[in-house]
Parts: sequence; C-alpha cells; structure tokens
Amino acid sequence: MRVSLLAMIGLVVGAAGFAVLRMAGGPVPTAGWAGVVLLVFMAVGVFFAGLPVRRLREHRPGKTVSALRAARTLVLGQAAALTGAGLLGWYAANAAQLLPDLDVDSQQARLWPLVGHAVAAILLVIAGMLTQRHCRVRPGDDDPGGDDRAG
Repeated sequence: MRVSLLAMIGLVVGAAGFAVLRMAGGPVPTAGWAGVVLLVFMAVGVFFAGLPVRRLREHRPGKTVSALRAARTLVLGQAAALTGAGLLGWYAANAAQLLPDLDVDSQQARLWPLVGHAVAAILLVIAGMLTQRHCRVRPGDDDPGGDDRAG
C-alpha cells in the first residue's frame, strides 16, 4: 500500500469530518485518553503479528507460519494502515475545529487528547506499513519445496 494512498484517505476523511463538524455547529466530541491507549495497544499488536511472518521470510528458525496466516497478517497490516489514516484525518479535523478558540483554557485541555489520538493513529499507520513490509515476498523468493509453474 502506498503512502500517497494513505495520505489521500487521511485528507478526504479529514476534510469530510471538518465539513460535517462545521455544519453540525455543535461542540467538538470529547476524546478520552483511553482511546489513545487502545490505539497504541492495537499498533503494538499489529506489529508483533507480523514478526513471525518476517522470521519465516528470512528463513530464521522458529515457529512455522502457514501461508493462510501470512495472508491474514498481510490483510491485518493493510486494515491497520487504512484505519490509522482515516483516524488521523478525523482527529486532525476535530483538532482543527478547536484552533480558533485555543486561547480558552478549556479548549486547550480538549486539544491534547485529540493530539494524542492523532499520534496514536500515526503509530497504527506505521505498524500497518511495517507489517505489510514483513509480509512482502521478494523477487526470486519462491517456495523452496517445489516448482509451482504450470505447463
């Protein structure tokens, strides 16, 4: 998955979120610190899910990984990167709504959890991208067990 696609998703979600929040006219939703912890936990889990696939790809000894599990790990990495990009756009849109009133102490206090969520979303994108890289098959790195070519 390309970084440009993830940036585009983040921008589209951010712009749409900003427009919806502007039209709604109400207060910006409050974000708690528990969500930051959850996103960081998810990023760590996605990263560690990709490590056995990397060990297999590098032919290092360890627990064997089935091809189905490797494919599922790849999809997990893609989903994490896409989700992180969308969340980054959403939390950036929320934070942008608070910028005009940033001189008010209560708005400053509401900004920091949103910044924390945005940073955690970036970590989720990075974890997803690294997991996808762990699952990438290099050219010429075919199955050593046999010849899969037809004909």
